[in-house]
Amino acid sequence: MNTSQVAAYGSWKSPITSNLIVSKTIGIGSIVVNGDDIYWLEKRPQEKGRNLIVRYSKQRGIKSITPSPLSVRSKIHEYGGGAFIVEQDTIYFSNYSDGRIYQQVLPKPPQALTNKVQQRYGDIIVDPSRNRLICVCEDHSPRDREAISTIISIDLSTGRIRNLVTGADFYSSPRLSPNGEWLAWLSWNHPDMPWDSTFLWLAKIDHDGSIAKPELVAGSKAESICEPQWSPSGALYFASDRTNWWNLYRRNQDGSVEILHKMAAEFAYPHWVFGLSTYAFAGRDRLVCAYSTNGSWHLGTINTKTKQFKEIKTKYTNISDLRATKTGLAVFIGGTPTETTAVIKLDLDTGQEQILKRTGDLTINPGYLSLPQAIAFPTTDNFTAYAWYYPPVNQDYTAPAGELPPLIVKSHGGPTAAASVDLNLRIQYWTSRGFGYLDVNYGGSIGYGREYRRRLDGKWGIVDVDDCVNGAKYLVNQGKVDGERLVITGSSAGGYTTLAALTFRNIFKAGASYYGVSDLEILAKDTHKFESRYLDRLVGKYPEEREIYQERSPIHFTEQLNCPVIFFQGLEDKVVPPNQAEMMFNAIKAKGLPVAYVAFEQEAHGFRMSENIKKALDSEYYFYARIFGFQPAESIDPIEIINLN
Repeated sequence: MNTSQVAAYGSWKSPITSNLIVSKTIGIGSIVVNGDDIYWLEKRPQEKGRNLIVRYSKQRGIKSITPSPLSVRSKIHEYGGGAFIVEQDTIYFSNYSDGRIYQQVLPKPPQALTNKVQQRYGDIIVDPSRNRLICVCEDHSPRDREAISTIISIDLSTGRIRNLVTGADFYSSPRLSPNGEWLAWLSWNHPDMPWDSTFLWLAKIDHDGSIAKPELVAGSKAESICEPQWSPSGALYFASDRTNWWNLYRRNQDGSVEILHKMAAEFAYPHWVFGLSTYAFAGRDRLVCAYSTNGSWHLGTINTKTKQFKEIKTKYTNISDLRATKTGLAVFIGGTPTETTAVIKLDLDTGQEQILKRTGDLTINPGYLSLPQAIAFPTTDNFTAYAWYYPPVNQDYTAPAGELPPLIVKSHGGPTAAASVDLNLRIQYWTSRGFGYLDVNYGGSIGYGREYRRRLDGKWGIVDVDDCVNGAKYLVNQGKVDGERLVITGSSAGGYTTLAALTFRNIFKAGASYYGVSDLEILAKDTHKFESRYLDRLVGKYPEEREIYQERSPIHFTEQLNCPVIFFQGLEDKVVPPNQAEMMFNAIKAKGLPVAYVAFEQEAHGFRMSENIKKALDSEYYFYARIFGFQPAESIDPIEIINLN
């Protein structure tokens, strides 16, 4: 019989170590189906974060395709996506280090197809009848203006590049009709982001390969269109949030548009990266789709003739990269709260499921796993906000009688994003050591409709902060966590929410900012093109409303910040430059508060190398242990904490 030890919350010894997380796990994404073969990308922290293409075939199993040191990743919009495509036995992909497109005729090694290193490519598709690629291009060669976005073609014989569609600030999702005669694509312009306003276009391809005058299919200043796709019969499908929710629509032959299935659910995901896919055609009259309700993802099918919707019961709570075959197989990346994320192949007719590859070949005893609890809590202005709460769980320990656990409040990045509901070992790292963990879907998050996203308009740094604060108070009032040991953490946009909460509120006792924003003005003036006008909607027009930017920037109000903070920063970050963290660190240091700064060379926006992921996680734990005065059960490499008495 297992007898638990009595030990303070936060000090429990856990088998979920940083070594386990970085050595036993990989990242998986970007599924491509080519005939009977299935391809995906694997991000391997053990290989300095290199992305490589992996192929699964029934006859040959799983094989790595991309030779070292090549890394399949695009820099377009800084976040990339849509970095490879497969046509028969040939792979076309963007290489991260030089930005060039490579052609790999299997089993031969890759050969460079493009030469211009100032151009970035994404959403690559093949136009076989014209022997060319079509993709989105972001040209960074002009020095006197922002990068230029176009849709281009690349001749597969000569590498010659030709502009096909120009004039808008941004493009995505070029999609070729099954007969090769039509091209559909999305566009949008400053100051909108693609989840605010996009336009779906359709044009005939002329005999010389150029694009004829386009027709506007859907979209407006108050409508976001996502993921145009062609059905096998040649009908154009897409997602639109015109009813408040991203539902699926179809353009008919007469040009009319109709909804497939009206539902208070999101059938799409915001266009942060290229190549997203939340639905696919599994035969001539069947569409398989992923959709989100109340923060959790599900699977379903829609008969494209009758428009009948049917839910597919699965155990998966997080679903992405959904693809399908003509023979009725769905392939997707699926995660559950208790199992590592995997590439799943599902027979839609029989329900038979096959796990092709997991992000980690490890099994964790359920006695160390915390299961997420969906909570809805009251927040400012009589709104309701949402979160996932993970209570502390470790079968080997109980806390002393009367003690309540410390709470880590997570403000997710984006901010137009959401907390996912699958096995996140970085969350379990904390809960298995005796921390509660609250993953907040504050106003502005996706998964709850367009109006919930709009809650953040003009109120970034207010609504998100209020919701994180009120989520923590909700758990304190329920007697679940210690109100004197509340911590807030976040990365990127979530790092800004973290710093704003620490500066403008007095509830949190410590915080951790991962490449977070401290000066909104600098962010407005010094960031990449994709997000250069993001703050127009979230904060206000700049420089016309400069005063608001200053009022909400933590760097100008460090005198109000009265608790310890640790900063983590990649020195090659172009999205949130290092000066954002360094200014805040120096200001807190000068004030005499405990503060730490951990910087990583060769890291950009988000950490990809295993040694840096490990150091960041353990350093954050070490920081909290010193601040709250508990002794970790395992040895941790110390970091320098300035002003720690």
